Amino acid sequence: MSTARRAILTSIMTPTMDITREQIAATEAVIRPHIRRTPLLEANLADFGLPTAPVTLKLEMLQHSGSFKARGAFANLLLRRVPNVGVVAASGGNHGAAVAYAAQRLGIRATIFVPDITSPAKAERIRGYGAKLVISGSRYADALAASEAHVAQTGALAVHAYDQTETLLGQGSVGLELEQDAPDIETLLVAVGGGGLIGGIAAWYAGRTRIVAVEPEQSPTLHAAFEAGAPVDAPAGGIAADSLAPRRVGELMFPIARAHVERVVLVSDDAIRQAQAALWSHLRLVAEPGGAAAFAAVLSGRYRPSPGERVAVLVCGANTTAVNFDG
Repeated sequence: MSTARRAILTSIMTPTMDITREQIAATEAVIRPHIRRTPLLEANLADFGLPTAPVTLKLEMLQHSGSFKARGAFANLLLRRVPNVGVVAASGGNHGAAVAYAAQRLGIRATIFVPDITSPAKAERIRGYGAKLVISGSRYADALAASEAHVAQTGALAVHAYDQTETLLGQGSVGLELEQDAPDIETLLVAVGGGGLIGGIAAWYAGRTRIVAVEPEQSPTLHAAFEAGAPVDAPAGGIAADSLAPRRVGELMFPIARAHVERVVLVSDDAIRQAQAALWSHLRLVAEPGGAAAFAAVLSGRYRPSPGERVAVLVCGANTTAVNFDG
């Protein structure tokens, strides 16, 4: 085992709920050979009919498996001890594809549980990476329950989509890259489902950059948690339900979000659709609904940058069949 991997294993085994910059940096060093350093795109909101203002887009939908999730998947498989029976994951689609991809690259068996709302594009990716795909229930919570039963029966390693230390550490590497490549940004908009991505990023920035969460109106998990003062069950519907609609945010990310996420902005399904269309028509960027949600907050006016504010938006997933090249 390498020195870097041994160090991060030791640090995450310490009984703490903290996700530190040092742990994220050590994790990034371990996963770096297996992930892409995704690029930035500098655009202007005037291109979208809004007042002139620069905006930086972090193109994480260009990551392996089509979303940021590959970072957390590799962190889990490289930092934890994987039994011979392999790994199991429950997912709306993107996490499952990422775990399947990482498992294929590392020669590990993978079984992925998804609900029946998972998009065909994501299901096909999972199968294409050689994992066993099991469809269970109609929501992420159903797939999670089925995966937990499978773990109890087989002893496989469970790789949680968001409420797992290694997952948060892997997703935090997005923040590390972004700070290195765009150190002057003042505000970063991040879509939220279970909260692994925003939790890792917020832990990296630790208050040095304003972090704004964006959620669909029909899946307000972090919004509900902030109102209740703890993770609670929330509605889980809408156009982005296969990526941004767990029943509640993770326990591990919540104290990080409470400390370092400034607010939650809710966007409608129509706003998300319009953001998808705008990213494609103006920038030729393909984003799934969850991947376009953060940009929907800016495009719809739910988040209005102040004059001169340096804003970045994370475009986090592209597993969609919205663009059809057969015609």
